[in-house]
Amino acid sequence: MKKLFVKTYGCQMNAYDSAKMADLLAPLGYEAADAPDGADMVILNTCHIRERAAEKVYSELGRLKALKADKARDGGRMLLAVAGCVAQAEGEEIVARQPAVDLVVGPQSYHRLPEMIARAARDQGHALETDFPALEKFDSIPAPSESGVSAFLTVQEGCDKFCTFCVVPYTRGSEQSRPPEAILREARQLADKGARELVLLGQNVNAYNGPASGDKGWSLARLCDAIAKIEGIARIRYTTSHPRDMADDLIAAHGDNPKLMPYLHLPVQSGSDAVLEAMNRQHNKDDYRRLVERIRKARPDIALTSDFIVGFPGESDADFEATLQLVRDIGYATAFSFKYSKRPGTPASTMRKQIPEDLKTARLDVLQKMLLAQQYAFDDSQIGKTVAVLFEKPARRDGQIMGRTPYLQPVHVQAGPHMIGQMAPVRIERRTANSLHGALA
Repeated sequence: MKKLFVKTYGCQMNAYDSAKMADLLAPLGYEAADAPDGADMVILNTCHIRERAAEKVYSELGRLKALKADKARDGGRMLLAVAGCVAQAEGEEIVARQPAVDLVVGPQSYHRLPEMIARAARDQGHALETDFPALEKFDSIPAPSESGVSAFLTVQEGCDKFCTFCVVPYTRGSEQSRPPEAILREARQLADKGARELVLLGQNVNAYNGPASGDKGWSLARLCDAIAKIEGIARIRYTTSHPRDMADDLIAAHGDNPKLMPYLHLPVQSGSDAVLEAMNRQHNKDDYRRLVERIRKARPDIALTSDFIVGFPGESDADFEATLQLVRDIGYATAFSFKYSKRPGTPASTMRKQIPEDLKTARLDVLQKMLLAQQYAFDDSQIGKTVAVLFEKPARRDGQIMGRTPYLQPVHVQAGPHMIGQMAPVRIERRTANSLHGALA
């Protein structure tokens, strides 16, 4: 067997794509390796969202070039591939800057990896695929070889929103939804392999509009209802959502579908109308507040999470205070927050009034302390309650296993590995910095 090492950067969708690439290459004789040393093929599945993402990839490629040379001196060959969003954005530059790279494949083209490998072996040159085909790639991937208790399932890719800070429309293309029958087929395969929870993925997942012949199309709510009927599936989640696409039927589904978890990631990015307009978010703070009210009316026990960007160009002290006020008003179970950083080719990167780095750092510190206090308060509110926990894997301590509540909180209990894959009531006893602890009820 040949050895394949995949290093994944970034989001959950990249993790899903990495697993799919491994499944795709398994029939070619590749099995997973724990490290790049001695591997016959190394794939860097890249992300372009975070600051200096591309430079981190080039730094890693420099180290892999040396390993590739070592392999060649021993009479072998290592194929070196760059996949994902950096590959999409900088395909030709990657080959020019690092000739050791054999394959460059964008996120919409990894189903072509087998033919690209054959091309590279035949021509001893570079293979480059960074176009935006239809989502045919999913139909080219074999059934999953295995599944964890919780499994990712991509239902939608791309985004048409064009937020001024975001590269996704340029690296993942326009919004495309997979056919519902293909998604349901994969969901059943995952359930057969042991998945009890499915996390539906998309750059703008609640924009899902599944094509169906002779039908007006499937919404995400309808898709969740269909998945809920699959034997073995106990929980359904989805991420990431856009406030503009929270349709009435999806809001209602949170109250009507018991397998749809009461946990919603709904990024707002800022609490300032001026900043939201500059970001092209297509909603204002009051739109967001009203949406939250409707969601909480449909599912009163729902927990919300969000994304925030501080230091966006032109953000004033008053704009930042508006974000803090929104956080106080909404109350989050947890949230992700970042300093604004320029992304080449995005409108925000050329905006005037860029915020000094030290001010961005100071604002982020204030916001993160507030968000962490809310997270701890939410976790503390679970102490003394008995909640359903789906157990996923052994914990670090002997005799413990780890599972998650409906609110995605990790919970550690004393129990045997036979409980993994099972759902059981747990009485929450205490909180530590990053998890809850309890006992089987």
